[in-house]
Amino acid sequence: MKPDAAGLEAQPAAALSFDLRALPAGFIDDPFPLYHALREHDPVRFMPDGSVFLTRHADLEAVYKDTTTYSSDKKSEFGAKYGQSPLFEHHTTSLVFNDPPLHTRVRKILAGALNPRAVASLEADVEALVDRLLDDLSGRGEVDLIEDFAAAIPIEVIGNLLAVPHDEREPLRDWSLAILGALEPVLTDEQMQRGNHAVADFLAYLETLVARRRAAPGDPERDVLTRLIQGEADGDRLTESELLQNCIFILNAGHETTTNLIGNALWLLDRWPQERARLIADPGLARLAVEEALRIESSNQLGNRITTAATRIGGAELAAGTRVTLCIGAANRDPAVFADPDRFDVGRQPNRHLGYASGPHQCVGMAVARLEGRVALSRFLARFPRYRIAGTPVRTGRVRFRGFQSLPAILE
Repeated sequence: MKPDAAGLEAQPAAALSFDLRALPAGFIDDPFPLYHALREHDPVRFMPDGSVFLTRHADLEAVYKDTTTYSSDKKSEFGAKYGQSPLFEHHTTSLVFNDPPLHTRVRKILAGALNPRAVASLEADVEALVDRLLDDLSGRGEVDLIEDFAAAIPIEVIGNLLAVPHDEREPLRDWSLAILGALEPVLTDEQMQRGNHAVADFLAYLETLVARRRAAPGDPERDVLTRLIQGEADGDRLTESELLQNCIFILNAGHETTTNLIGNALWLLDRWPQERARLIADPGLARLAVEEALRIESSNQLGNRITTAATRIGGAELAAGTRVTLCIGAANRDPAVFADPDRFDVGRQPNRHLGYASGPHQCVGMAVARLEGRVALSRFLARFPRYRIAGTPVRTGRVRFRGFQSLPAILE
């Protein structure tokens, strides 16, 4: 399972010519040998477009913690990328691409809506959902672990959190995929058009959903949308635009990455049968197994910042206004932090992975995703311990988000 040693030795030249906008063949299937070489030979990689690509765990942690020097505000970059468009409006209003004080205020309200009691109250519903999906899979023999299982879980969970009526959920996944697809480093006109249409359609739907919820509020202890509308007890509320855009953000952040987490974990357990047997023998390891899947096959591979002042990182000087790409997938296999980093170890402790980022921008919904991953893995293995991947898995083809579009399997 480890990268081939001879292959790594042949990688320095590729590392020293690496360009995120012109990726080599085979990168999507297995970027990790190149990430290893970048960490070893060019850990602060200045790319042709003037941006910097970081691959070391320590450098990523330093950036995550320094929100003054490394800004998450994307208005300048996204203005050039999207122009004045629905995609620009969405991505510059949602939580992840903003700095304090806006980030602090929005995060406080979202975190209040996704508080530990609210997340704990979801567990029985998530278990029932997973069991229904497993019942549907039973007896079918050949299934697609993405379409028939992994992708169905977060859509339903987030739909329940926002209390979206079941008969109105069908377009949610396609909207999410189109909007997140427009975050890729290189975009086609078709991707841009799909993303803009998806934002516009999603907003139009949410306007009607919010109007209905204002007229008939739900239980704020379980209905996140009602909680977001009502705001905090001190009277702090989201503006209408912030409310709508961050509802889109909640669905997008919770859908794609959690689908990838579950799919990647099932793929890994098929490739590492000894670890699968270990997890089956000790289901209590499910929590650690989820963290290890997040580490070794990070659902979110890339993050971004921009420097607000001249600074120094990893021994390199960065000018003010330098765009910085944080390679989470590389940092999570850094041998300076993780022993035997290319080994999938369902009992790995400690596990300081950056799959949910770190610092003030750590994923606000990670407790929900962890719950979904733990329940999905443990109950799937209890029902189908001898499943096997069959046919040819199809990856999504994305650089930023790592996962599968299709994962054919045989259930026994």
